[in-house]
Amino acid sequence: MTEKLMPIKEAVASFVSDGDGVVLGAALENAIPFAATHELIRQGFRNLNAIAPISDISTDMLIGAGCVAEVTGAWVGNVSGGLGHNYRRAAETGLPNPIKINDYSNFSIGMAFFAGAYGLPYVPLKSILGSDIIKSNPKIILSENPFSETKEPVALVPALKPDVAFLVVQRADRFGNSHIWGSTGLTQEASIAAEKIIVLADEIVEPEVIASDPSRVLIPGFGVNAVCHVPAASHPAPLIGRWKRDNEFLHQYHKETREPADFNRWCDEWVRDLPDHDAYRTKLGGQLEDLRIRGEALSAPANYAAE
Repeated sequence: MTEKLMPIKEAVASFVSDGDGVVLGAALENAIPFAATHELIRQGFRNLNAIAPISDISTDMLIGAGCVAEVTGAWVGNVSGGLGHNYRRAAETGLPNPIKINDYSNFSIGMAFFAGAYGLPYVPLKSILGSDIIKSNPKIILSENPFSETKEPVALVPALKPDVAFLVVQRADRFGNSHIWGSTGLTQEASIAAEKIIVLADEIVEPEVIASDPSRVLIPGFGVNAVCHVPAASHPAPLIGRWKRDNEFLHQYHKETREPADFNRWCDEWVRDLPDHDAYRTKLGGQLEDLRIRGEALSAPANYAAE
């Protein structure tokens, strides 16, 4: 097996290119890879397609920093505060640059990942019939169910195959095998569909730890391009069993980014003027430690014995 452990700065520089479609937030409101978002901003990437059903303020930050040309997802905003200010500005006034919006519902983007993961050209859906998503997203085609006597309508959603998927996991080994538990959302589908996978692990453990519970391995190491040890990579989003959600941080972001100049001041302070994620964690200080989950609610043991 090949060791794939590397710093996040190196992983982003090695496996992401301008114009890539990057998955940020496949686990929905949990395990959002904010550390990757910060690194994309620091390295000055441009023309990215930010792909996420739910990315909280991650995509909004990338838009405000001028990194995004397209948004593919169901919603961009601040779960604690409302629609993202940068997203609204870019959509309504083209600031800091115009963006193309590829509109999906949460379910339809999930099925687009599913199609990409399993080599399907498209998937037929009924859940978005009657919505304006079919009008706003020309990639989705209205058709008829050929197996229905009444020729009932279906929406054909094309496969989505991103360039890079960033995943936050609770633990991983140096070969890229990882454990993730709790709400995983679309993590597995988005990862299999993506061309490259970068894992951000809260903890690096020995391979024997991962091998002890194979059912928690959603993505085997042979499909991973890089694994990075990044504690609290999801802050301010939660990570099950490790970190609580930082609601106050999210409220402050929403309050302090109403105007472009205010966002730029915020982004300089919290992202651009910090050299790396370690400095970000240091800046958070005790605020981060207060979010550390210290209690235990352990699962029951599972027996994998063969004899």
